[in-house]
Amino acid sequence: MSDTVVVGLDVGGTSTRAAVVSLDGERLGTGRAGGGNPTSHGADRAAEALRTALESALVGVDPGRVGAGLIGLAGAGRLSADPAGRVAFDRAWREAGLRCDYQVRGDALVAYASGTAASSGTVLIAGTGAIAAEVRDLALGRVADGHGWLLGDAGSGFWLGREAVRRTLAALDSGPAAGPFGAAVLTELLGSARVADRPRDTVDALVQTVTRRPPVELAELAPLVVRAARDGDPTAAAIVTDAAGQLSDSVARIRPAEATGPVVLGGGLLTGGTPLAEAVTLMLGNRWPAAPLAVAGDGAVAAAWLAARTLPGVDAERATRLHRRLLGPGSDRDTAASRV
Repeated sequence: MSDTVVVGLDVGGTSTRAAVVSLDGERLGTGRAGGGNPTSHGADRAAEALRTALESALVGVDPGRVGAGLIGLAGAGRLSADPAGRVAFDRAWREAGLRCDYQVRGDALVAYASGTAASSGTVLIAGTGAIAAEVRDLALGRVADGHGWLLGDAGSGFWLGREAVRRTLAALDSGPAAGPFGAAVLTELLGSARVADRPRDTVDALVQTVTRRPPVELAELAPLVVRAARDGDPTAAAIVTDAAGQLSDSVARIRPAEATGPVVLGGGLLTGGTPLAEAVTLMLGNRWPAAPLAVAGDGAVAAAWLAARTLPGVDAERATRLHRRLLGPGSDRDTAASRV
């Protein structure tokens, strides 16, 4: 096995990333392509992104050395149930020169594995949508939320954007001015912070603008909310606090109060030191003070690590060492070290 390498892919709606690593923890190659989720892009286009990312990652690496592969994909179960999608992925895999088998796992599991080597714990992801999931023996267990913008995704980017508009509308309903935060929302959506002489005209214009667009585009307001909260705006700060409570409650639905396993935070809103990440970290720490907290890392590398675990000779101890080399000693931090 000294010459064996593994391949991992983190496949999303906007990008596909691949990584090739050795069992000694050396990153041998990376690749990137466009969105590769067959649900979003269709089987053939998704498979082409998969092949492009794989070929880039395998430059200088003999594909015959690859002993295992794993693809992290949102809606992994749908690919397994879609013969055309699986055929297209199989074809892309072979065209990249690979002859080993590959597995497909949910992106939530890959996000969890990017933050910790522990076999059981919890992952909380907040980006455009939001989901919390239990992990047992490196398999997804119970899941909370992830119900989409219409029925759930509480605390997500969409949720932040919707709350930004709702609170702006409430401010206009109760007076002639939208306030500083509302002015920023009006500027973003209407191009001007000016409120009409009849505030109801501005309300109607705002409602019409939002309802004419695809609802999920409200998530584009999330950065505005995060920036305003960081700058101390009380309305934005209240939205962020409410979002953190929603996310913490989602975790509580699938995580026992006495649990001590790690919690991994993933998604753009919970990484990079955002105000929402800080608020969620504090709330989770209060609920589970003994639990280590970690931030999700490189998903493609984590997928490769999960692939390595399927090989004979990679026991739990070796897998833990490999995880530390690939994803860093900070991937499974002590709670106190990761709290804000």
